[in-house]
Amino acid sequence: MKAVRYYEAGTFVFEEVLEQEPGKGEVKIAVAWCGICGSDLHIFQGHMDQRVHAPLAIGHEMSGEIIKVGENVSGWSAGDKVTVRPLDNCGSCPTCQAGYGHICENLKFMGIDTVGAMAEYWIVPARLLHHLPNSLPLDQAALIEPLAVACHDVRRGEVKPGDVVVVNGGGPIGMLIAMVARKAGGNVIVSEINPHRLTFAAEHGFMTVNLLEQSLGEELAKQGASNGADVFFEVSGSKPGALAMTASTRPRGRIVVVAIYPEPVPVDLHKFFWKELQLNGARVYEPEDFDAAIKLAAGGELPLAAMITARYSLDQTQKAFEFLASGANCMKILIGGKC
Repeated sequence: MKAVRYYEAGTFVFEEVLEQEPGKGEVKIAVAWCGICGSDLHIFQGHMDQRVHAPLAIGHEMSGEIIKVGENVSGWSAGDKVTVRPLDNCGSCPTCQAGYGHICENLKFMGIDTVGAMAEYWIVPARLLHHLPNSLPLDQAALIEPLAVACHDVRRGEVKPGDVVVVNGGGPIGMLIAMVARKAGGNVIVSEINPHRLTFAAEHGFMTVNLLEQSLGEELAKQGASNGADVFFEVSGSKPGALAMTASTRPRGRIVVVAIYPEPVPVDLHKFFWKELQLNGARVYEPEDFDAAIKLAAGGELPLAAMITARYSLDQTQKAFEFLASGANCMKILIGGKC
C-alpha cells in the first residue's frame, strides 16, 4: 500500500510499504482524510526526533471507513464510517485505574509514538473507534479529533450561559474552543495578533482583540466584565499569554491552560492568591468529548467547512507541510487517503 513516512527534519517520503491485516481486537480502515496538527508540524521540523522513530507514517486527525474486522471484534462491520480516538493507554497504571486513561502514565499517542493515519490504510484497536453518522461529510469528520480537544477544554472550564470568555490564541484549536464555548452560551472574545486569524474570527461572528493595537481590559469592560473574564483559555503558548491569564480573569474566575509550554515561563502567582483563581490543565480528551464533538459536527451548527483551508492528495504531503511551515495564512490542511 501507499503511505507517507517521516524520515528526518523537513522530509516526508511517499512510498510503498507492506500492507498489514488486522489482528485480534483490531480493524482495518481505509483513510479518507487526515488533518495536519501543530504536533505534526513540529515533527516535520525535527523538533520531536527524540520521540518519533523514523521512518514513520504520522497523523491522527482522521476519518475513514472500516474495510476489514479482525477476530474478537463485535459491534463493528465493514462499511462503517469511523474516526479514531488515538490514545492507546495501558489500562493498568494508577492513573488509568483511577479512570483517567487519557493521561495514562504510559500513554502511546498514535501517529506520534506509533504508526499513524497518513497512509491508504490504518490498523487500529477497535476499542478506540467512534462511529460517524452518514450525514457528516468525511472531510469535516477529520476535524472531530481537534474538536474533541475543544470540547474537553470547554468542559474543563465549566463554561455556562452568560459567561464572558476569553480565548487567547486564534489558531485552529483556539477557534474551535471559541465555537464550542459560544455554543455553550459563552460571550466569547478571541484575542490574537495575527491579522488573518483575527479576520477569520470576526467573519464568524466573534468579538476580537488585537493585542498589538487594543487593550483586552478595555474590551472586557465593554462586555460588562471590567474585573475580568469568567473563563480564560490560554492557547497561545506565549510568555505574555501566561501573564495575561491571571491579569484578565475575574476574582474566582477559571483559567484553562490548553497550550503546550515546552519550558517554564513566568506566572503571576500573587494574582492566583489575591483573586482566588482556579487553574485547570487540559490535555487531549476523554471518550465523552469525542461523542460530544461528533454530535456538534453532525448538527451542522459549527462552521467546520470554513476551517478547511486546503486539501492535498497523499502524494502531495511534502508540499502540504512545506506550505504550512512557510507561515501561510491557513487554518486546517487535510491530506487525502484512500476513500
